[in-house]
Amino acid sequence: MDYGAFVIVTGIQEELGLKVVASIGGPDDKAIFKKYDVTVEKQVEEIVAFAIAKNSAQLEGKVAIITGAASGIGEATAKVFVENGAFVVVADIQEELGLKVVASIGGPDHKAIFKKCDVTVEKQVEEVVAFAIEKYGTLDIMYSNAGIMGSMESILDIDMEKGFDRIMAINLRGSAICIKHAARAMVKRQVKGSIICTASTSSVQGGQGPLAYRTSKHGLVGLVRAAASELGKHGIRVNCVSPHMVITPLAISTMSAMGIEDQSAIEAIASSESNLKGVILKAKHVAEAALFLASDESSFVSGHNLVIDGGVTVR
Repeated sequence: MDYGAFVIVTGIQEELGLKVVASIGGPDDKAIFKKYDVTVEKQVEEIVAFAIAKNSAQLEGKVAIITGAASGIGEATAKVFVENGAFVVVADIQEELGLKVVASIGGPDHKAIFKKCDVTVEKQVEEVVAFAIEKYGTLDIMYSNAGIMGSMESILDIDMEKGFDRIMAINLRGSAICIKHAARAMVKRQVKGSIICTASTSSVQGGQGPLAYRTSKHGLVGLVRAAASELGKHGIRVNCVSPHMVITPLAISTMSAMGIEDQSAIEAIASSESNLKGVILKAKHVAEAALFLASDESSFVSGHNLVIDGGVTVR
């Protein structure tokens, strides 16, 4: 430990092992205990895999908030972030689903925790940021992912209050609130953090998705670029990911309203629009892109709209 190594203490004597970890781990948590029996080959295999995963974790010790994390892209990203060593606050209005996500990914180290949050209510977003800092001591990553698609109304018929203002409040204003309070916390603590938003291929095309949704995603890219320009002097990076159609509960609900309910049919439609064949866009692909933007691997990337579309927008 005097040489800075990360140590996995192993053995069958859990109580003694935990005492060793407590005595040498220090404030940087440089040691961890993993119970295993050397006579059980499967356990030896698992400990090796654990060590490799621990060593390759891109977000080790980082603290992240993910909004809209109870399902879809947010859920997949929470899982990937935890797998890469982060502590994650799962923030969503869907409490039951959010708690299930936490139970499935948190593990014995309590790497995830749920906090109910409506991104349209600024006070709640502010409270989530304060909660993350109180729980884990800092905030390194804010992933503003919560969003809705809305109905397929044209500009001629759209309900401006229910169909337009509501989508703007969640997709655009909600992200602005998340950026504001995450950045405030980072600046105050001199954290050179990463802020990520979920946009869409609708942000670079005029004809993809409902009108209000398209408008909100175009606005979101502008917000990301403006915030990146302002926050760069603090070492804070702001980027967004723009996936094409991902088979999530949001997409399924939208397509169902159009009379397309079979998931394989929805996947076929999404794949037909891509010129990259043999791959179907999954939530995990977006999560891995968010991981890149959250990690030090993208330390000189800011103000960028990372399109994840299999070539749809280059056709």
